[in-house]
Amino acid sequence: HVVTQTWDRLEDLFVGMGYTVAEGPEIEDEWHNFGALNFPLGHPARDMYDTLYVDYGEPQSTLLRTHTSPVQIRVMEAGEPPFYSIMPGRVFRSDTADATHMPVFHQIEALVVDRDITFADLAGTLETFTTAYFGAGFTSRLRPSYFPFTEPSAEFDIQRPDGSWLELAGCGMVHPEVLRAGGLDPEEWSGFAFGFGLDRLALMRHGIDDLRELFRNDHRFLSQF
Repeated sequence: HVVTQTWDRLEDLFVGMGYTVAEGPEIEDEWHNFGALNFPLGHPARDMYDTLYVDYGEPQSTLLRTHTSPVQIRVMEAGEPPFYSIMPGRVFRSDTADATHMPVFHQIEALVVDRDITFADLAGTLETFTTAYFGAGFTSRLRPSYFPFTEPSAEFDIQRPDGSWLELAGCGMVHPEVLRAGGLDPEEWSGFAFGFGLDRLALMRHGIDDLRELFRNDHRFLSQF
């Protein structure tokens, strides 16, 4: 399947760059999905995630994870830095299926935590990724943005052959509160994180216009890839 092919290609690419692959549960607790990532209760940014709850209420709500970012916290909790990890997986949101959205889709995120990591390291990593995945003829850019779990934050765009720009990822320097939630001292450690819509990468690489085509199980369509 084209999504599996994209997943495998991305894993191979990042493992070749020295990253390890980390996994986490799809049914997640609210603290790992939101609280540890600097989304306190009542934070307006929670609303954009269209969360599907499995069990809502005290002492701890459980939910279908809305992003693979909780795995970043679990990586920090489970080991000692430095960390160079990617986190591919399925995520879930209460979205209506259309050409660019699905209620179940795939993300791949990366977390780097080490001493003296800077925004220049993030920019260089994304530039390396662009060349390795799309080829030397593509240009990328970073635009200022906002995410609760990174500071500063940016959007990562790539320029298509027709000259238009496509947003591919959110990224930024790991917020000090997120490092603390993972048990790390932000005075000693710094890092960056970024996340791609894996399905969107598949669309762009293969020139597909409608996300739903990937999941209709039409063998005539899928056999092209």
